[in-house]
Amino acid sequence: MKQVSVDANAADEKKGRPLHLEILQMLHREGVAGGTVIRAVAGFTGAGGVQTTSLVDTGGKLPLVVQCVDSEENVTRVLPQLRRMAPARLITVTDVEVVP
Repeated sequence: MKQVSVDANAADEKKGRPLHLEILQMLHREGVAGGTVIRAVAGFTGAGGVQTTSLVDTGGKLPLVVQCVDSEENVTRVLPQLRRMAPARLITVTDVEVVP
């Protein structure tokens, strides 16, 4: 099994909608087993400073991570679409063991 992580931020958009939602919808349409968006409470990217927020203020440029886990075949199939959707974002693929 493979886990894919796409590092984005809350302000990223695709087609006028939040990028993380567009990615989740694409993964769902493509039959990927499942997907999750994890919202950070603090973080930074290479060129930017550290961004922080409280639980009341969850918007802005804070990092988000979109993750999915599926077979190597399905990950290989959707990876080109992820690259097109988020060309300037870090995308990682990791081997994982799913515990029954």
